[in-house]
Amino acid sequence: MNKDFRKIIYSCLFPALVILIMWVVKIIEVFTHSDFGTLGISPHSLHGLIGIVTAPYIHADFKHLIANTVPMFVSLSIANYFYKEIFYHIFFLVWLFTGIWVWSFAQSGTFHIGASGLVYGYVSFLLFSGIIRRNARLMAISLLIVFLYGGLFWGIFPDFFPKRNISWESHLMGGLAGIVMAFFYRKKGMQREQYHWDEEEDDDENAEYLNKDDECEGKDCR
Repeated sequence: MNKDFRKIIYSCLFPALVILIMWVVKIIEVFTHSDFGTLGISPHSLHGLIGIVTAPYIHADFKHLIANTVPMFVSLSIANYFYKEIFYHIFFLVWLFTGIWVWSFAQSGTFHIGASGLVYGYVSFLLFSGIIRRNARLMAISLLIVFLYGGLFWGIFPDFFPKRNISWESHLMGGLAGIVMAFFYRKKGMQREQYHWDEEEDDDENAEYLNKDDECEGKDCR
């Protein structure tokens, strides 16, 4: 198996597992006629703290779950492929900080469920990490993210979706968590490519002069 292809497959395994758990949770909820919504993040309440861990696995319906499945899988797979060294740090810290900030700053008396906040976190990490590192390949990924998910930006403004019950707080906090992680880990992993053309040219010129000196040894070369 081609090495790059094998790396792609390995990069997709963990994201696929995360998605699988989300689907299993929803299927169990439907077949047992249960409501797992109370396992979401309930801001400022002691019980709501459990949602920091469980909320991303809980979705209102299959439409909600499907909407998060593809961007979650794509963003995590890309992050795992290009940022293998720090991937699990990014995965867990974006999850943790998004949940804590939603619990801390969102309105009391509400429940926040779904993985969309994490999607915003991982997408914003990929976008800003490429820009900060100024690496050609990573900046290309940033452009791809803008092309695929640039519309997510509007999800942090509730006034644009007055008839939809969306957790704009999760979107905002997730996006901020991704930016913070992109800045914090900017020195880890792939960096900006450095070129030394001038130095190479100088080395070639020095070598040419040295060769000429050798040829002229014992002769009158001018």
